Order: sequence, then structure tokens, then C-alpha cells
Amino acid sequence: MTYTEKSMDALRLVGDELADATVKTMFENGEIGKFNTLMRQVSAVGQDLPEGLPEVAREYLHATSTPPDWVDWGEMEKARLFFIDNNVHISTALSFASMPACYAIPHVAKLLSATHSLDYPSRRMAETGQFTVFLMQPDAFEAGSRFIPAAQKVRLLHASIRHHLRQEDRWNMAELGVPICQEDMIGGQMMFSIQVLDALHRLGIHMSTDGAEAYYYAWRVVAAMLGVSTDHAPVDLDSAREFSDLYMTRHMGPSPEGARLTAQLIELYEEVVPGTLLDPLVAALVRYLIGDTCADWLQVPRTAWDSAVKVAPAVLGLLDTIEDRSPLGAWALDRLGGLTTRFELSSLTRGRVMQYAIPEHLKNQYDVSSSRAARWSPPPMTGSLP
Repeated sequence: MTYTEKSMDALRLVGDELADATVKTMFENGEIGKFNTLMRQVSAVGQDLPEGLPEVAREYLHATSTPPDWVDWGEMEKARLFFIDNNVHISTALSFASMPACYAIPHVAKLLSATHSLDYPSRRMAETGQFTVFLMQPDAFEAGSRFIPAAQKVRLLHASIRHHLRQEDRWNMAELGVPICQEDMIGGQMMFSIQVLDALHRLGIHMSTDGAEAYYYAWRVVAAMLGVSTDHAPVDLDSAREFSDLYMTRHMGPSPEGARLTAQLIELYEEVVPGTLLDPLVAALVRYLIGDTCADWLQVPRTAWDSAVKVAPAVLGLLDTIEDRSPLGAWALDRLGGLTTRFELSSLTRGRVMQYAIPEHLKNQYDVSSSRAARWSPPPMTGSLP
């Protein structure tokens, strides 16, 4: 489909009907405690549901318990293998490109900043990392897996935020539309797909066209399971590029909330990186991946590493060559990437499974005022940040 200012404006007025109705019923019935029981205890496909769970919650969990019937499992397996081959690079892109890209959207930064009481940003980064790892497991959609419950709970989390912002009248609906609306949910899908692929390209990572398309396809499936309308979400990389370009140019810019969240993100990863010598590398990598204009909007500090980090594509290209020419080298690098990703995730989660639970005092915390085939590369006019 073709995206226009008018069609994007229409998407700003729509939330997630099923999740919103579930949350509205539970909260208006005074069942926030039972809501949190669901969020804490429902963690694996096929497990017994908690006793006393309201019927509306059970109906929601049943209705959202399976992936879309149009899923191509061959494409999903290709996406999983793409992730295994590039897991450390994808984690880098999510951390240092996708998350700052979210902060470059002022109204998104306002909303994210408003959830600071949820141990933000470490909690959000941990949830994002854990969610991606759950998705890319070979049994992600089978009995015992954690991905589907995680998707169900993220959807309810978004609905609970919409509910509270509306109830407390702390969101300017006339100016900003529905909080976490369809346009922003699809925009989030772009952050975790197109923006990741763009960051990998900027890092010099070799990607086949098939691999890039499969990775995007997996996030299209995820988006559908998170309540994104399949009638409006981009169906392929070309339409995703069109949406991403228009979404970013419509909304991105500086904001105090975006700058503050970026500073918190940089500080968080400086704590994850061992020692202090490499601390400036965090800010340098963010600046390199999102570009100077956006980095200046977000007040990313300039460091002595800004020039040095530009050699990253050459280094990663050398590792790519080793991986292509040596099966043992490929195995070792995939193993190292997996260990690095798990170390990063364990540092963020502190060994805990993230539960997405909502504190009962939440409404008082929100204050939002207003194999190398043809190598994939983005088209000349990209939606990546300037």
C-alpha cells in the first residue's frame, strides 16, 4: 500500500481493540492485582493458568495464543539462522541504533520517559533483549516456550499504558493521537527491523538479500502478534522503507526527554563494558550508527573515539571473511557471538526473567504533558537517521 500523511494521521487514532478491551474491563473491575498475577505467572506456552484469573483475561490469552495462520515457517527458520549468524551485531544495532532512534521521536521519548519508575532504561533494554532471544529459539512457537506469553504480555503492557494515560487525562489526544497508536506500533516494528538492517549495513556486515528479507518477515509476524493491523503494516522491505522514511521525517527531532533517555542509555552500557578505558566507545558507536544530526539532537557527547570507531566495518569485514572461509572459524565466531549476547542480557536482567508487571500505583507515575549470496544493502534513499 502507499503511505501518505493522511493515512498516517488515521493510524494515530487507532490502538489495539482486543488488548484495550481486556485491560479496560479488568482495571474498571478493580482487578489490577489479578492483572499483575497474569503478567508475573503466565510465562510458558501450555502451562496451567493462575487460579482466579478473570474470564476476560482467559479469553484474551486464548485468542492470542497462536501465531497468524499465514506464517511461512521456512521464512521464520531462515530468520532464526540469520539471527544466529549475526546475533552480536544485531544486539549492537538494537542497543546503539534502534533504541536511540526511538528517543529521536519526541512524543515517543515523552512516553518512554514517563515510565521511568519501571527501572528504565535497564528494564526496557532487558525486556527487549530477552524478547528477541525468546523469538529466535527453535521452539519459539511450541509448548513450553516463552515467546508467545512474552508477546501477549507486551501487548497488555501497551494497553495498560494507554488506559492509564487516558484515565488520568495526561496525554494530549488532540495533538498526539492515541498513546502507542498503530502508527507508533508500526514505527516500533521499523526500529527493530529496517533500522537494525541499516545499522548492520553501516557496520559493514555482509547480508544476503534472502537473509535480510527473512529477518524483516520475522518482525512482521511479531508485529501482528503485538496487535499491529495486518491491513496497514508493510508487507515487504520496499513498503517498510516507504513507511519508515515517512514516519521518521514526520516526527523525529530533539527533545529534553530524548536527550535524558540517551544519557541514561549511554551510562547503562558504560557500566556493562568492563573497566573505564572503553567507556567513550559507547557514545562514539551511538553517534556513528545514528549520524551526527540525530546524535546532536540527543546530545550524544563527542569523544576521542569518534574517528576510531569508523574502522569497525573493516574489522567486522575481516571476521566475515574468516567466517566465510573456515567452518571452524564460523562455528567459533557464532559461539562467541552467542556468549557475548548472553553476557549482555544477563548483565541487564541480573539473571531474572522479565515479567512486564505493572505496579498498582502506576497511574500516579505517568506525567506526559503534551551464505553470501547477493549482498543486501539499503537503497540510495534510506530511512536511516541522518
